[in-house]
Amino acid sequence: MNCDIQGAGLGLRRSMMHGELDALIFSADFLEVAPENWIGVGGRYGDSLRAISDKVPLVAHGLSLSIGGIAALDAAYMKSIGKFLRDYEVSIYSEHLSFTDDGGQLYDLLPLPFTDEAVAHVTSRIQQVQDSLQTRIALENVSYYLAPQPASCQQMGEAEFINAVLEGADCDLLLDINNVYVNSVNHGYDAHEFIQSMPEQRIRYYHVAGHYVEDDGLIIDTHGADVIDPVWALLAHTYSRKGVRPTLLERDFNIPDGEVLGRELDSIRRLQREADHDDFRRIA
Repeated sequence: MNCDIQGAGLGLRRSMMHGELDALIFSADFLEVAPENWIGVGGRYGDSLRAISDKVPLVAHGLSLSIGGIAALDAAYMKSIGKFLRDYEVSIYSEHLSFTDDGGQLYDLLPLPFTDEAVAHVTSRIQQVQDSLQTRIALENVSYYLAPQPASCQQMGEAEFINAVLEGADCDLLLDINNVYVNSVNHGYDAHEFIQSMPEQRIRYYHVAGHYVEDDGLIIDTHGADVIDPVWALLAHTYSRKGVRPTLLERDFNIPDGEVLGRELDSIRRLQREADHDDFRRIA
């Protein structure tokens, strides 16, 4: 299936397949998959992904590219990503604006220093990926818990860094609303100001998710809980400021039943309708 995505999407996990969540999967407007979890997969799951992709559009959200790392980009991996995108007619490929490799997979999304040197480094690597895949990619703003260097060494803020990378590489943005909320609380900045500073013309789609609050107030981006009201409110604010875009619900573990997930997808659609209605009234 080759079509532009719209509406409310769901992150597809294997634990959702072949059970009570099957109906919910097919009711989603689009699905997001981590390509490295599916490349070369055959058998029951491979057949299921093919059947799903024939009916529901897919987007790919990578985990292992390590776009901010210092090791050479893996040419074989990029080739396999390109084949996956073509085989499943994937309309968007995104990755994280972070690094995940230091001579071996670190299994975490580690932040980059907000410096001119880091901008130049990442920009060059994004351009290599786009040249290899022959398509624009989108980068996601990530949550982080410790700044990668002292504030006195930072040459710019997080928002300025993201904008510099997007502009320098001429790539797109996957704007994660929960990550904005998490970072705004953990690092003490204004989430609304951050959203306002993001380049509207580069936003491909949004993420929303749940998180966990530690006893000391630190918020951890887990994708393992329901979306909370302040994140829903920030999504509504984003729609009003940056426009309605396709929006994906991430739920990686503690996956509830279809009724709960369905309500969250319906919440996305309701906010989209309300934002569209408000836009219509302003125009009228």
